[in-house]
Amino acid sequence: MCIGVSFNNNTQLGNDPVGIIYDGIRATFHVPLISLGMVSNGLNIVLLILLFVIGRHYANVGSLMYLIPYGFFVTIGSHLYPLIFSSDGTMTRVYGGITGITLYYIGISLFICADIGVDPFSGFMLTIRDKMGWSMRRSKITFDLFLIVVGILLGGKFGVITVLTAATTGPTVQFLSNQFKNVFKIQKG
Repeated sequence: MCIGVSFNNNTQLGNDPVGIIYDGIRATFHVPLISLGMVSNGLNIVLLILLFVIGRHYANVGSLMYLIPYGFFVTIGSHLYPLIFSSDGTMTRVYGGITGITLYYIGISLFICADIGVDPFSGFMLTIRDKMGWSMRRSKITFDLFLIVVGILLGGKFGVITVLTAATTGPTVQFLSNQFKNVFKIQKG
């Protein structure tokens, strides 16, 4: 997932709804593109602390397992991208985006399949859902739109990847999660 986030960011074709926040903060504070992992870790630490205060039951071991390697792997992806996709041509960036989105979907699906908890952003979205009494669909769409707007206002890169991931992450991740559960023979207990 983390490498996918960094690949998407490096294409300059947009970011997923969470990635656009990281990129916006990075742009606002004039942090180099290669340091996106550092920015993501900082924000995730702040969010996890806030989540302990407002939605404690969503902050658990899975949240920490998500947080600890996240920035490190985003940084690895930021270093790998120019090695794998050395041209800055449009088609190369499109291939980089397809690879990034695919890794993003697979990563999220595996995390969900492991059933060890949620990331800080999902914890916030679920807390909002609980407090507002909204459906999961309404909560996710509203939260993603909020992240996109804030990310754009902060200077994050909006583009085709933003639109594509906002529209397709839910159904794609649901499908892949079910496939991985079948492959790994995971039973919901």
